[in-house]
Amino acid sequence: MFAAIGIVILLVMVFGGFLLAGGSLGPIMAALPFEMIIIGGAAIGATVIGNSMHEIKLLGAGVKAIFKGPRYSDQDHIDAIALSSKLMRMLKTEGPVALESHVTNPQESTIFAEYPNILADTALTGLIADTLTLIVVSSGSLDTHAVEDVMDNAIKTQLHEMNEPAHTLQSLADALPALGIVAAVLGVIKTMGSINEPPEVLGKMIGGALVGTFLGVLLAYGLAAPMASRLKQVIAHDAQIFHSVKQVMIASLHGYPQALVVESARSGLPPAHRPSLTDLLDALRGK
Repeated sequence: MFAAIGIVILLVMVFGGFLLAGGSLGPIMAALPFEMIIIGGAAIGATVIGNSMHEIKLLGAGVKAIFKGPRYSDQDHIDAIALSSKLMRMLKTEGPVALESHVTNPQESTIFAEYPNILADTALTGLIADTLTLIVVSSGSLDTHAVEDVMDNAIKTQLHEMNEPAHTLQSLADALPALGIVAAVLGVIKTMGSINEPPEVLGKMIGGALVGTFLGVLLAYGLAAPMASRLKQVIAHDAQIFHSVKQVMIASLHGYPQALVVESARSGLPPAHRPSLTDLLDALRGK
C-alpha cells in the first residue's frame, strides 16, 4: 500500500513541480512512448539476459511483495514458535519414535495441521521437518552444534534465494541511468540527421532526446532503487521466522527451560512485530 502511495507522490511532485515552474508536458508526452520502448525494452532484455526463468519468477513474486508487504503475519511468527516448541517437547518427553510420523510426513501430522499457514509454507515446513528427521534417524545422538550448523546452512541457502529479486532490482536500478543515456544518444543521432531543420524543430527533437536521460534517472532513483530497498526490508522481516524456529530447536536441544526457549526465539523478532511473552506461552498452552 505504502509503495503505491509513494509512486503517486513521486509522479505528482516531479511533474507537478515541472508544471508549476512553467514547463509544458507536451514535449515529454510526445517523446515518452518511444523513450519508454527503448529504455523499458532494454531493461527487460538485460533482465532476461542476466537471469534464468526461475530468477525471473522470483522477481515477479518479489515485486508483489513490495506492494503486499511481509509474507508472515504476527500470528505466523507465534505459530512457528509454538509449532517448533511442541515438536521439541514431544521429542523430549516421548522420544524420537513418537515424533517420527509427524516429521517424515508433515502433511498427515495432527500437530502440523494445527498451523495450516505454516504447513502451507514448504520452505519453513521443510526446515522444521528435515532437521527433526535428522535427529530422529540418529536417535537423538547428534551433537547440538552440528545440528545448528546444518540449520544455519539451510537458512543461508533459503535467504540467498529470497534475496535474489532484490539483487536483480538493484542491478536494474544501477543500469537504468545508462540505458537512459542510450535513448538520449539515439535521439541526438536522429536530431543530427535533421540538422538542416529550423531551430524550433531541432529544439523539440533535442528536448525529446533529453527525455531519455530524464526517464532513466527517474526510473532508477525514483522507482527501481527504492523498490529494491523496500524488498530487502520485507525479506529481512520474513527471514526472522526461520531464525526463530532455529532458536527454539537449538535452545531445546541444549535443555533450556521452555520459557527461556520461547524467549530466545521471541527476542530475535522485529520489535514492531514481536509478540509478548505471555501471548506465546498462552499459545503453547492452547489458549
